[in-house]
Amino acid sequence: MTNPPHTRRSARSLSKLLRSGALFVGVLALPASAQESGRPDFAALKAEGARRSRYLQPGHEVGGAEVRGANLETFRAEIEPILEGACFECHGEQKQKGGFRVDELDPDLVAGEDVDWWMDVRAALVDGDMPPGGEESLSAEDRGRVIDWLTAEAQAASQARQGAREHSTFRRLARYEYDFALRDLLGVARSFGEELPPDPISEDGFENSAEVLQLSTTQFEAYLDAARAALGHATVTGERPAPLHWSVSMDMAAEPEWRRQDGALEDIAKKHAEDPEKLEAELEKRRQSHMRRPGGTHFEQRSTGRFARATWGYNGAARAFAPQEGEPAPLADSDAVAVLPAGAGLIIELGDRLPDEGVMRVRVRAERGADGDERIPSLRLMFGWQASNDSNAVFRAEVEDALIEAPPGEPATYEWRVPMGTIDVRNLARGVNKMGELPSPSEYIKLVNSSMSGREVRLHHVEVTAPFTESWPPASHRRVFEGDPGRGREEARVRAILEVFMARAWRRPVSRSEVGRMVKLFRRIRSSAESFEEAAVEVLAVTLASPNFLYIVRGAEEGRASDHELATRLALFLWCSVPDDALLAAAESGALADPDSRAREIERMLADPRARRMPEVFVDQWLDLGLMKNLEIDTGVHEGFDGQLKASMVAEPVAFFAELLATNESALSLIHSDFTMVDERLAGHYGLAGVAGHRMQRVELDPGGRRGGLLGQAGPLAMNSDGKDSHPLKRGIWVLENLLDDPPPPPPPAVPEIDVADPRIAQMTLKERLEDHRNDPACMSCHSRIDPWGIAFEHFDATGRWRDDVEGRPVDAVSLLAGERELDGLDGLKAFLLEERQDQFVRALAKKMTTFALGRPLGFGDEAGLGGIVSRTRRGGDGLATMVQAIVSSELFLER
Repeated sequence: MTNPPHTRRSARSLSKLLRSGALFVGVLALPASAQESGRPDFAALKAEGARRSRYLQPGHEVGGAEVRGANLETFRAEIEPILEGACFECHGEQKQKGGFRVDELDPDLVAGEDVDWWMDVRAALVDGDMPPGGEESLSAEDRGRVIDWLTAEAQAASQARQGAREHSTFRRLARYEYDFALRDLLGVARSFGEELPPDPISEDGFENSAEVLQLSTTQFEAYLDAARAALGHATVTGERPAPLHWSVSMDMAAEPEWRRQDGALEDIAKKHAEDPEKLEAELEKRRQSHMRRPGGTHFEQRSTGRFARATWGYNGAARAFAPQEGEPAPLADSDAVAVLPAGAGLIIELGDRLPDEGVMRVRVRAERGADGDERIPSLRLMFGWQASNDSNAVFRAEVEDALIEAPPGEPATYEWRVPMGTIDVRNLARGVNKMGELPSPSEYIKLVNSSMSGREVRLHHVEVTAPFTESWPPASHRRVFEGDPGRGREEARVRAILEVFMARAWRRPVSRSEVGRMVKLFRRIRSSAESFEEAAVEVLAVTLASPNFLYIVRGAEEGRASDHELATRLALFLWCSVPDDALLAAAESGALADPDSRAREIERMLADPRARRMPEVFVDQWLDLGLMKNLEIDTGVHEGFDGQLKASMVAEPVAFFAELLATNESALSLIHSDFTMVDERLAGHYGLAGVAGHRMQRVELDPGGRRGGLLGQAGPLAMNSDGKDSHPLKRGIWVLENLLDDPPPPPPPAVPEIDVADPRIAQMTLKERLEDHRNDPACMSCHSRIDPWGIAFEHFDATGRWRDDVEGRPVDAVSLLAGERELDGLDGLKAFLLEERQDQFVRALAKKMTTFALGRPLGFGDEAGLGGIVSRTRRGGDGLATMVQAIVSSELFLER
């Protein structure tokens, strides 16, 4: 029994039909005066939702069931009569709403052609979107019976079609994977992927999909250039460069200010030399002015108690300190201290001799001030220059802020190490003009009190060393040339280097012939190269431009992936990079074939600092945080919003996911949790006390608070606003698409816009405008499905800040889902998801993470494997690390 050709359409088209206005109850407004009955018991709701989970029912199969045929007997005897009573009236022989007939769908999901249609029918039943009569036309028992039958048949159909699914067998490294791979292979801490062309994004939202990652001739040349540049940064030639040192005590830095004050006293003395009485009065007046603390950055001379405002100007590079060769004197306490109030900074000008490459080490001797609240102030390192009035730059160095924990009167030393290659914008006048000329070639560091605590930072001494090297040659050079015996014939030396380097880069054992071809290339290059190292580096660059490095190659045979293929998949999944030596050794020994050994290896990898990359990349792409990075908030409406707050908003969901993964906490904590991850700036936005510094840190939440989980985080709320006010439509679509994998249909053509110029519309609340908009039949189908989810967030403004009223009118965040389920604000939404949609949420997350892990989209043939992953995750307590283990132990991950 099949639909005739004119009624066949894609699964997406069917989704549109099932979600049309005819199949929905719609969103019914509740009175704004509806009173809260108290916060939900989220722990109890989690337990109740787990009790209802189909994956946790006794006898539920974990996966891997034997292939079987369709269960048509049950369909004829039990399922078809239910569908006939609930669905055929609108989608049968007499009436075909939306041109769709349920009665003509082929019930043979295993061999038939209507599987996609049936999956959308199942989704509509699970969501409560179908049939429109709710319990009146379909009892909960019958709804569950149909869902169970469809689930079992879909599992059988997926098992049967598992071997027939088609997907790309290989792909190239995504740009971010290439970048991290070079960092790890070469042992350097800088980015190498920024010059490469950006990667396209798949329909799933990921950049590592085999569907979109190809390699053109232009890209190949870019990869070769990037490899040469990376190896150039990692390796060195010649003798160890002599470092330059800048040692600047605050006595030295303050000397121009003291001279200015002393000069002013001398001028007064000359002016009033003939009037001793006037002279003494004027001198005393000026001395008293020197004893008053100025605002902003200033110097304090502890021995005399006088103060001076810190000034700086670029003209003539008059404030530039000269470097010295040889070891500087140890950092010491100074009679003069530079006092940096919150938000203020001090410039230390270094001239034009900072190198292009190597590491710049910056050390400061500092203490915190005595006044202010109990939070610890932080100090930020910035780099900059000013060549002329209209040519300047200052930006944050790629290092973390330092928490100045040293108490008043007990200064301590704090240190940063900055790879000069990470400083992209250098002064173009450097090396062109001489010091003192304009445009000025000088550069500087700037130390900024970046805290919000109100506490001062007091600086005694600043020291800069560049290039700073702990050993020579540096560790990155030794890693690249690790196999080099350092003596013997050059071809033997380069062969030894290649055997180690190629195995790491190509992520598998390399054959003698493969190495031999590279040795021949070395032989051709060597005659024109100035040194052995230069020729070797060129050959190594070729190995990094090889498809063996750039592509994720799978074996041609069907069946289980090789251990080295598994090692690569694991590294790309958990580290967004290539395997390390330990993982390659595990592959070589066959340990990855053993489930227990593989599980231990995953635990080791998750405990490694490189595991932080997976949340950074996955969460960014899963939640589409690029929306936040590109969002412009109207600061006229939302005063105080700044770049630091925006960066903290983007960082919170990543840090939150990383914490859940590291501690193997439940994936349901993404819906609601009793903690979040914030820094000082974001904590201030939320009204959370006691948080210091710009490091994301775990903060336990008050049970009566409004945060906890992704849904109450400012970043997702802000990026789904319009920059001025909340945007229920954006927020609702984001929840459906990203968190539930249940995207709504696209809007029909020629949808009328809300006319805010209409006086009647202008007087309405945002929720009332949406309700009025839904009265148009063309708008009903989309908005009835989306609006309830978005209205639940109405207590949050465009920056994710909580509000109880808008322009004097109480916020109304109450709506009804199809099926008459009330959503009362964010708490109501969380309660509904925890009680009714646990399976859907965990499955959606598992599908996203599995798609990311495999680097390809999932098809229907993968449904059985995905179901097994979800089942193992749910039965294991829903932990994120448990989900990772379930993905890696699945046939989807282990097979070719």
